[in-house]
Amino acid sequence: MKLSVQKVERLFDILPNQLKQFPQENALCDKVGGSWRKYSSKTCQEIVDKVSLGLLKMEFQPGDKFAIISYNRTEWTMLDLGILQIGGVDVPLYPNMSPENYEYIFNDSQVKLVFVENQELYKKVKKVITKTPSVKEIYTFNEVSGAKNWSEIINFADESDRGKLSAIEESITQENLATIIYTSGTTGVPKGVALTHLNILSNVKSISDIMPMTNTDRMISFLPICHIFERTAVYFYLYLGGSVYFAESIEKVGENLKEVKPNYFTTVPRLMEKIYDKIMDKGRNLSPAKKAIFGWAVNLANHYDPKGENSLFYKARLIVARKLVFSKWMEALGGEVKGIISGAAALQPRLSRIFTAAGATIREGYGLTETSPVLTCNRFVHGDYYLGSVGIPLPGVEIKLSESGEILAKGANVMKGYYNNPDATKEVFDDEGWFHTGDIGEWVEGKFIKITDRVKEIFKTSGGKFIAPLPIENKMKESNFIGEIMVVGENQKHAAAIIVPNFDFIRKWCTKKCPSVQSNEEIANSSVVKERIWEDVEKYNKRFGHIQQIKKIELVPDTWTVETGELTPTLKLKRRVIIAKYKNLIEKIYSE
Repeated sequence: MKLSVQKVERLFDILPNQLKQFPQENALCDKVGGSWRKYSSKTCQEIVDKVSLGLLKMEFQPGDKFAIISYNRTEWTMLDLGILQIGGVDVPLYPNMSPENYEYIFNDSQVKLVFVENQELYKKVKKVITKTPSVKEIYTFNEVSGAKNWSEIINFADESDRGKLSAIEESITQENLATIIYTSGTTGVPKGVALTHLNILSNVKSISDIMPMTNTDRMISFLPICHIFERTAVYFYLYLGGSVYFAESIEKVGENLKEVKPNYFTTVPRLMEKIYDKIMDKGRNLSPAKKAIFGWAVNLANHYDPKGENSLFYKARLIVARKLVFSKWMEALGGEVKGIISGAAALQPRLSRIFTAAGATIREGYGLTETSPVLTCNRFVHGDYYLGSVGIPLPGVEIKLSESGEILAKGANVMKGYYNNPDATKEVFDDEGWFHTGDIGEWVEGKFIKITDRVKEIFKTSGGKFIAPLPIENKMKESNFIGEIMVVGENQKHAAAIIVPNFDFIRKWCTKKCPSVQSNEEIANSSVVKERIWEDVEKYNKRFGHIQQIKKIELVPDTWTVETGELTPTLKLKRRVIIAKYKNLIEKIYSE
C-alpha cells in the first residue's frame, strides 16, 4: 500500500508522518551483542524528541554543527533527526578518515559536538580536538571508560522546553541547511557539500514516485549511512512507512540477509562483484553433471535482453533455470528480495543481466553527493529500464549533455554550493545555473543515460589521443583472474594497466598449473599467472579501438581497500593515490 503523505516539508517530518499513518513496530532495527534491537515508530520519535530537548537544555542553537562518526546503527538516525529538529546541522564523517581530515572539517564547519561510536574512534578524535577550539565535547554511542555517553543528552531532556522546541520546528523551512557532507578530498582538501531539507526531501519524494516499495517492505542497510546514497535511502524507507534493518557490518551482511529477509536494498557494484565471484567459485566445485546445469543457467542469464524483451522460448528456459539453479542464489539474499538498487559507481552490464535474470531484479541509478544524490534511475516497470544504462531522469530533474558530452543537471535536489567555498561553487555552476557533474554520458534510445567516463579521468596520450579508462576497466574485470585494474598512460605512447590479481581464485587455479605459487607476492611475480591474465586482456582488447587497447600490464601483490587508501568508501578507485603509490612501476612500464 502506498503512503498517503501528509505535511512532510522538513526531513524531521518523515518520522511523525510514519507514526501517524503506518506506525511500525520495527521502524529502526540493528543487531548488537548477537540480538536484534527493534524500535517502534513511537519509541523512535520519543528518543528523537529527547535528543532535541537535551540539546536545547545544553543551550545549543539553530545552525550549530554536530559531527557524527559511526557505522550504521539506530542511534545514528535518531540522533540525526533530533539534531535536525532544533535547526542543527549534521556533519557526517567516515570512521576511517585521517585525523588530519577530522581536524580540517571540524574547523571548517565549526563543529560544536562530536558523536563517535566506540573507544577506538573516541581516542582518534580526542587527539585532534586540542586543535579544534569550536568542539566542546565528544560523546560516544557505546559505553567508553572516561567518555560521556550520548544517553546523557537524552537524560538532560526537560519537558518544560517542549514549547520552545515546537517554536523552533515551526521556524525551520525547506531552505534551511540540513547537512554538510565533505567529499573525500582525493584531489585536495575536502569540500563541504551543503544540502538543505528541500534538496534531500525533493529527492526522497521523486524516488517515491517511481519506485514500487511500500510500507510493508523491509530494507537492510549496510552501505555507509554517512554517504548521501544510503542516507537518502533510509529517509526514503521511513517516508514510505517501511522498516529499516542496519546490518552488523559488511563482513556479516550475508548472515544478516538471511535473518532479515529484506525486500529491497541498495548496494555498490564491487559488492555485487564479490557476491558473483563467490557464486561462481561454488559452481566450479560442483559435480560434472551439476556443473553443466549451472553453466547452462549462467550462460542463459548472460543473454537476458537489456530491456527485458525476451522470447517465450527464452522465458520458458529461464523458469527452469530459476528453479534448478537461481533459487539457491535467492536464498543467499534472504529469499524475499524484490529488487536491488546499485549506485555510486558503474555496474558491469553482465552483472545486471545475470542477477536480474536470476530473479534478483537489479536496477542501476546515478547521482552525486551534490545532487542529494539521485539524478537518474532505471525503473522497475517494463519499458522504463535499460540494463547497462543508469536510467531515466527523476521527476523534477532536468538533464542535458554539453557539447563535450558532460552531464549537466538542474533540479530542487541540486545543492546551493560548497560550504565556505564560493570559488569551488562557481567552478561547477555555469551562467545558466546548470550543475556540471564532471561525468561524460550519452543518450541510449533517446531517454536512457549511459555513463561513459569521468571528465577528470579521461587522459591524453603523447600522440594527442584521448582514452576513457572506465569502460576498459569494467570490461577487463569480467575476467576471473582480475580483482582490480587501473588503466594508465597519460602523456605516454600507449595505454597500460596496473592489475591486482584475483588472489583467491588464482590460488585454486595454481594448485593444478603451478602448485608452488601460493602467496600474493608469488602470484604477482609468476610469469605463468601473468601470461594467463594477458590472454584475457588480449581477448577483451578486441572490444576497443587500437588507441584504447592495453599494450602492457604489471601485476601487484597488494589488495586495494578503503583502509589502505586506494579505494573510496564507495569502492571507487582513487586514481591519484594509486598513480603515486606505483610511480616507479609505471615508469618501468614505459621505460622498457
